[in-house]
Amino acid sequence: MARSAHLSELAEKHKTLDRRITEELARPASDGAKVNKLKLQKLKLKDQIARLEQTQH
Repeated sequence: MARSAHLSELAEKHKTLDRRITEELARPASDGAKVNKLKLQKLKLKDQIARLEQTQH
């Protein structure tokens, strides 16, 4: 897979996780453990994206 395509895929997954976090927090009885899990996944994706972007330059 081309690096730019991989970056785009990771960025889309990051946006999806952000949306899922927002939706979960909007629920009256949001699940804190689920939110934390989603945030951790989002942070890992952000780190992957940053590493890939650094290797491109």
